[in-house]
Amino acid sequence: MYYYRYENAEVSCCYKYLMFSYNIIFWLFGAALIAAGLWAWSEKGVLQDLSVLTRVGGFDPVWAVLAAGVVMFILGFAGCVGALRENLCLLKAFSTMVGLVFVVEVLVVVLVLVFQSQVLEWIQTFFMNNIRGYRDDIDLQNLIDSLQTSTWCCGAQGPDDWEHNQYFSCNSSNPSRERCGVPFSCCVIDPAEYVVNSQCGYDVRHKQKSDWPELIHSRGCIPAIEAWLPGNLYTVALVFTVISVLQMLGIYLARSLITDIYKVQINHIRNPVY
Repeated sequence: MYYYRYENAEVSCCYKYLMFSYNIIFWLFGAALIAAGLWAWSEKGVLQDLSVLTRVGGFDPVWAVLAAGVVMFILGFAGCVGALRENLCLLKAFSTMVGLVFVVEVLVVVLVLVFQSQVLEWIQTFFMNNIRGYRDDIDLQNLIDSLQTSTWCCGAQGPDDWEHNQYFSCNSSNPSRERCGVPFSCCVIDPAEYVVNSQCGYDVRHKQKSDWPELIHSRGCIPAIEAWLPGNLYTVALVFTVISVLQMLGIYLARSLITDIYKVQINHIRNPVY
């Protein structure tokens, strides 16, 4: 029975084209992310002058987009071409890389759970650095505005964190019209307003703190995220589970194809065609 299986060995077309279909989506999506990242850099003049990157005070979100795009493009390429060409090298590289990504994801989750206080300190430092560079990069600015708007928060621990930004500082030597204010994304938006007032945060920190809740969100973004996580733990777990299942599916398809290819090769060795 063992030799009979080898004599009739062939590469499963089902697994082969499932593997191709599975990876073509990631390949194309990775290419789209790379194109979007390069376009964003082009708009900011980075491709014409690389020194622009050194002048960004905080984290440039384009780095994350490009990194994700490159990883997805490489994995998608290895999976697609490896499946179509029945290339053992590419299939092994794909399954190994996906396995490493999965291990890194699990390791990150474990480290976050074990070292929660240190992670929160790191997030605090990271957020403060990005507050300082808020006006230096439009993508960073949009990212912080989206976070503050979606979680109804302001600053890392509170609105006073914006004192660390040179444009919002209350320093008397600051000539900015935004002095002693906060970004518009900190404002409590009236649902009846269809147009966002971009000047709603002007001079807010000049006023009494007791008046802030009516004008701006007085809770910091880190406490907001801490409060959001417990209530959405199942959602986070579900997302992680879906991603893990997709990764395991990719590894399973790749290893199945590798096994089939090996069987075909052994069959050719035992039953050479002259």
